[in-house]
Amino acid sequence: MSVAVVVGTRPEIIKMSPIIRELDERDLEYKIIHSGQHYDHEVSDIFFQELDLPEPDMYLEVGSGTQGEQTGNALIKLERAFEEFNTETVLVEGDTNTVLAGSLAGVKMGLDVGHVEAGLRSYDYRMPEEYNRRLADHASSLLFAPTEESAEILRGEDVWGEIFVTGNSVIDACLQNMKIAEEKANFDFKIPGEYVLITAHRAENVDDREVQKEAPTPETGRALAIPVQGL
Repeated sequence: MSVAVVVGTRPEIIKMSPIIRELDERDLEYKIIHSGQHYDHEVSDIFFQELDLPEPDMYLEVGSGTQGEQTGNALIKLERAFEEFNTETVLVEGDTNTVLAGSLAGVKMGLDVGHVEAGLRSYDYRMPEEYNRRLADHASSLLFAPTEESAEILRGEDVWGEIFVTGNSVIDACLQNMKIAEEKANFDFKIPGEYVLITAHRAENVDDREVQKEAPTPETGRALAIPVQGL
């Protein structure tokens, strides 16, 4: 079985790291294909290095663009990559444009498509990612749901693929990479006083001040709204 592990962004690399290690452990034939959706060193290459992962076998250099440009460019290049590597099974993870392109390219070529983190829903239709994850689920023959709740969502949508409840690979990634982090970390990180450090992601969270105001805290039940321009 020839497997193509498709990644394109920082979270995909992290969440697919346990799966890549498992493929190695089982001595299965696979290729890592990086779309290049994230291309800066700090959100791409550095994760292969710091997590001790093999370098991608192919880097597609899709880069930035509109939703359509990025997805279409990735689809075209992934189709060529699957053909070159004689791919039989495609593994994608999450809800990015790379995931949508990989699942569409795979199913149109008659390949088995496995979607890791299947069945997640926000029901927020402002999010391009909501459409990506839904379409990927309905194009996939193998659906790896992190929870029984996610699996039930998939059954409710009458997906045609086979559903497996596997747990969340990000938990595996945290546990596996903890030792690497402890060995490589070289800093003394201390925050004075009682603070909670967070990073904010997605336009739906950081671009809406009302959403920020609704975040609860243990003491007051409500967090201060912090102006954020987008990350």
